[in-house]
Amino acid sequence: MSKNKRPRGRIFRYRPWIQLGAAIGTNAHLRGFLTGRIYSGELKTACVPGLNCYSCPGAVGSCPIGAMQAVISGNKLNFSYYVFGILILFGVLLGRLICGFLCPFGWIQQLLNKVPLPNLRINPKIDRPARFLKYGVLVLFVLALPAFLVDGFGLGAPWFCKWICPAGTLEGGIPLVLANESLRSGLGFLFWWKLGLLILTIASSMVIYRPFCKYVCPLGAFYALFNRVSLTRMELSRSRCVSCGHCEQVCPMQVQVLKNINSTECIRCGRCAQACPADAIALHFGKIRLKENSLAEPGK
Repeated sequence: MSKNKRPRGRIFRYRPWIQLGAAIGTNAHLRGFLTGRIYSGELKTACVPGLNCYSCPGAVGSCPIGAMQAVISGNKLNFSYYVFGILILFGVLLGRLICGFLCPFGWIQQLLNKVPLPNLRINPKIDRPARFLKYGVLVLFVLALPAFLVDGFGLGAPWFCKWICPAGTLEGGIPLVLANESLRSGLGFLFWWKLGLLILTIASSMVIYRPFCKYVCPLGAFYALFNRVSLTRMELSRSRCVSCGHCEQVCPMQVQVLKNINSTECIRCGRCAQACPADAIALHFGKIRLKENSLAEPGK
């Protein structure tokens, strides 16, 4: 087979299966969906890397954002070394590769974007400032409010999980309500508010690639802080690059690949590597250069 005709993405063409495996693996307590009971075994003390609701009947690990809020709101700023340490470790090793490969809610948005509707590419003048919203959500709803807005016992509320997170409604709220009649009889404003946010997220995901990841997700914002220094990173060979711009045209996260391939918005999906006619883009882990186009994936 000639060099120009060799198959691309031979390894990471299995990315959809990795995403499916991650979603099933983090929600392996399938019995919980039938009983409406939340798993509370020892595994629940460990954080999974992606956004996955603690209250999902199938969840076998803790959501990192939920754990972060619990630590902050329950210990009066005496941060848990474990929770923040494991998140920093995830960030240093993988960066936002977690968003592209291991996050169940990111995968759900990606599937919704396959609905045959016109895709909207947001004007950069609106898109780029809007990307900073997720950092505001991280600072305000995950860190500040749980820490400083506390009750008489010095305990704060999980503001992001309670008022914003659509993943919690989809994975936890709806399954628990369907399985427990007592919960159905007590539904109030909060449930319907969050259901509305979920519907908005689902509808927008059909026409915008991963809108929650781009504009709202505080976990994506946290991992983004490590994207330029993480061991897993994309590399652009300037000697090979022909500046055709195909990589930027196909990037679903609207990264300026030629200017900053390891942007805080890059989720390492490999679409840029797939489109590159000069094999100028490759995935690296530390100093190890993996096979070029190894992250490529057909379609979205």
